[in-house]
Amino acid sequence: MARTWELWGNVIIAGTFALPVAALAIFLLSRHRTRAHHPAPLRTSIADVGIVVGTAPWIWMILTPAQGLPGVNLIPFADLSDLPAAGWEAASVQVGGNLLVFAALGALLPLRSRAMSSTARVAAVAAAFSVLVEVLQYGLRLGRFSSVDDVLLNTAGAAIFALVTRRWWAREHSGPDRSTVTAR
Repeated sequence: MARTWELWGNVIIAGTFALPVAALAIFLLSRHRTRAHHPAPLRTSIADVGIVVGTAPWIWMILTPAQGLPGVNLIPFADLSDLPAAGWEAASVQVGGNLLVFAALGALLPLRSRAMSSTARVAAVAAAFSVLVEVLQYGLRLGRFSSVDDVLLNTAGAAIFALVTRRWWAREHSGPDRSTVTAR
């Protein structure tokens, strides 16, 4: 636990202080959208702020310089197949952490936008952002290892969390698209 605090204490502190700011941002954004006659102002405000607040700490951790050996692995499942030898703690942190990177995006993006109310679309967006993050890790020479397995796990996590919230966004988006209905 001390090692976790040493590595990520700043992220934990910033995340804690971000929560009241996020609540205020939701309130103000929702209020602004209500005045602008935006459809579903509270839901979209929660989704917008939740995606940022739920994803930013993970990106911060991923893009923090490390003392490891930099490199790239483009062979799918090669790194994952090595995890059992690393022990259950390392494996659970590696797999669990990567599944959670875009969990907020996966859970909330379909609630935010009717166009994203598809698990495949959410997975495509998460995969694109995950590739960007892995390219940044490598390009910025952060002492981190860029792997296609991280992209696969990040994408799977977003898709899983999209499925977790599916009952809410499928119900919200099952009726006619209100954005294309014109007033008569």
